[in-house]
Amino acid sequence: MLPGMDGFSVCRELRKHLDIPILMITALQEDIDTIRGLGMGADDYIEKPFSPSVLVARVKSNIVQYRRLKKNGKEMSGEINIGPICIHTKSHRVYVAGQERELKNIEYELLLFLVTNADIVFNRETLYGRIWGLEAMGDNTTVTVHINRLREKIEEDPTNPRYIQTVWGVGYRFKA
Repeated sequence: MLPGMDGFSVCRELRKHLDIPILMITALQEDIDTIRGLGMGADDYIEKPFSPSVLVARVKSNIVQYRRLKKNGKEMSGEINIGPICIHTKSHRVYVAGQERELKNIEYELLLFLVTNADIVFNRETLYGRIWGLEAMGDNTTVTVHINRLREKIEEDPTNPRYIQTVWGVGYRFKA
């Protein structure tokens, strides 16, 4: 039970302001309650009692679906804009403040991967595997070199990056 506001109202208010997966966990078990919850904007409706492992699976499933839909929406438009950075996914061109920047294919793939996974921190090993492929065996410092080259091409001040940030001791993230 929520004090002052029921779950349906919370869901409705969240949906007005946020585009995120909403899972309702409730003791209400009537079909009309499920229909109402989904109608208010919930992405999933889970009735108590529930298995914790099923809850985890449903949360993961909703997150995967959300990311897939967000990514497809960006790719379908053919253009991704973040601040002064504009990525034309269909032509593999990148513009910063209206000026085209020449990126090598691996730099483009690295930038696109980071942008489409904004605010997620990836370590060098993960980036190496995702961009160069799991079958590629080599030095993970390659990632650092490419990150630095990419910063030189898209950042206003590569020594103090705004977009491609280092999370010390962990890895890198694209700050949208």
